[in-house]
Amino acid sequence: MKVLVLNGPNLGRLGRRQPEIYGTTTHAELAHLCVSWGAELGMDVEVRQTNHEGELLDWLNVAADDGTAVVLNAGAWTHYSLALHDACAQLTAPLVEVHISDPKQRPEEFRHTSVVEPHAAMTIAGEGVDGYRQALSFLASSAS
Repeated sequence: MKVLVLNGPNLGRLGRRQPEIYGTTTHAELAHLCVSWGAELGMDVEVRQTNHEGELLDWLNVAADDGTAVVLNAGAWTHYSLALHDACAQLTAPLVEVHISDPKQRPEEFRHTSVVEPHAAMTIAGEGVDGYRQALSFLASSAS
C-alpha cells in the first residue's frame, strides 16, 4: 500500500518553530519516522512538505487519480482553503487529517474549524508526531 504523508506551510521548520507547541522533532526526523513506521506496517510511505498551496493541491490531485491514501497536515490552510477542501473531496482512497497540536484547544478562534475534516476518515489532533504513527496504523487496519 502506498501512502503519501503531506505537510503544509511552516512544517518544514519543525524542531525550530515554537517547540513548546510542536515539539523538538525536526521535519527530517518526522519523515524518517513515518517511512520506518510505514515499513513496519507493510506500507510504502513518501513524505513531502511544501509552503506553496498549489503544489499541495497538485499532489492531492495525483493522489486522487492514483487512488493513493493520504495522511495530511495542511497547517494553516486547514482553516480557510476552499481549494484544499475541494481537492480533499475528490480523493478516492482514505484520508487521515493530522495535527501535531490540537487546533480546537488553541486560543485562536480561526483554528477551531477544518476544511479537511468533512473528507477525512479520521482526524488525529494533539498527539504530537505520534499522531502520524496513529494515522498510518489506522490506514493499515482499514486496508486489511
